[in-house]
Amino acid sequence: MTRPTVPAFAVRPVVTVALIVGAVLTALSGRYGYHRDELYFLVAGHHLNWGYVDQPPLTPLITRVSTTVFGDTVMGLRVLSALSCVATVIVIALIAREFGSDRRGQLLAAVCAAVSGFVLGVGHMVSTATYDLLAWMLIGLFAVKLLRTGDGRWWLALGLTIGIALENKYLVVLPVAALLVALLIVGPRRVLRSWWLLAGVTIAGLIALPNVIWQFQHDWPQLKVAGGISDDDGTENRIMFIPLQILQLSPLLVPIWIAGFLRIWRTMPWARSIALAYPVLCVVVLATGGKSYYALPLLLVLVAAGCEPTLRWIDRHRHQAVVALVLAAVTSAVFTLPILPASAADFVIPVNKEQGEQIGWPRFAASVATAWEQVPAAQRSTATIVTGNYGEAGALVRYGPGLGLPTPYSPHMSFADWARPPDTNTGPVLLVEIERTPIFESHFRSCEQVGTVNSIVSNDEDGAALVLCRQPAEPWSTLWPKIRQFY
Repeated sequence: MTRPTVPAFAVRPVVTVALIVGAVLTALSGRYGYHRDELYFLVAGHHLNWGYVDQPPLTPLITRVSTTVFGDTVMGLRVLSALSCVATVIVIALIAREFGSDRRGQLLAAVCAAVSGFVLGVGHMVSTATYDLLAWMLIGLFAVKLLRTGDGRWWLALGLTIGIALENKYLVVLPVAALLVALLIVGPRRVLRSWWLLAGVTIAGLIALPNVIWQFQHDWPQLKVAGGISDDDGTENRIMFIPLQILQLSPLLVPIWIAGFLRIWRTMPWARSIALAYPVLCVVVLATGGKSYYALPLLLVLVAAGCEPTLRWIDRHRHQAVVALVLAAVTSAVFTLPILPASAADFVIPVNKEQGEQIGWPRFAASVATAWEQVPAAQRSTATIVTGNYGEAGALVRYGPGLGLPTPYSPHMSFADWARPPDTNTGPVLLVEIERTPIFESHFRSCEQVGTVNSIVSNDEDGAALVLCRQPAEPWSTLWPKIRQFY
């Protein structure tokens, strides 16, 4: 069978688009402030380990490296995430090339990636999804190369990438499993009959092994976290699965990824498993109650495939195409990047709540400091601050020392492992609760609300209750396991 060849790579235009994206992300990286997850990663980076309750070790490690090299600031933290986004744009253009796109098609693929809300959103800040997206795109690139060439040695590149991705987030098993199922259904199955596949699996397993051992030694806490996500958000995730995918990627890119799916299915029998992998993945994510963005990377592969047929439409409707891409860029930027004044962010938060999670943390810490002042000075040496989630604890670690606050504690995720209040802390307890919870407060004596967090936007912390209790109901060593939260 004659294998399709690929055009030359359009290095200059593709890299230019990618660098423009990187410049925009860098210019905006210092606006608003840290995201709650970033505050968590900053603390996790100072507790480096082979695993954490809710994630493998790679993102906290990258966070530590970025702040060490580029400075312990919001901008310094986000340098490597911006570079990851630049690389993602280039890889998406390379995928288009594998599908036979010439210079113009590759450029269009890079532009589509650059105007995608999902790409911009995860590139703007540090999250596991930031580096997960780049890994998924590389897996897509190597998978297409494997199918196009039939060269089993690409399993080695796939194994290496999958192994590294598993040290960042276990979600990578979903698209890989979807692709394998699709290969079994539509082929070409011969790529599965290769010793190179076994070698690739071995490489992936060896790289992922340290975190797997850590999870085993700690009774698989990440399964508890995943179960909590599904139980808590599963119904909403299923209802919003399709609408959010369309909104997060960009509604204006829908015709392109549909064209990509049809192009592969109708004219590229060697790549049909790539197209089928997307609906297979959607079924799996819907069945497990996962989040909509879990399937978005495979949509970007379909976008790359759809650029070539889209060019024929663009040639006939040049003006409309330019308007559509500009509109996609503007809407994606407004909804995913900190372009609006912080006071106007409520306009976009209903669509993208992550915008609100980057606003108001210094104000939050100041509110906690005001409540802390109500603890009698003579009792502060044995008093304790306990927050309901890791974002709040991370904010107090970051801003609390400048406000005279003691070390905060939180039973949420890995914060519960890093430190717990000593049993000698028998004095007052200041609780930070998004909503007052009688069951939670029953672990403490004589609780009274002494303050409320008033954020400038409608984020999770807006209206949070600051509750002062006389003392814990039992020693912290006994109490801590009872109030531990895995979600």
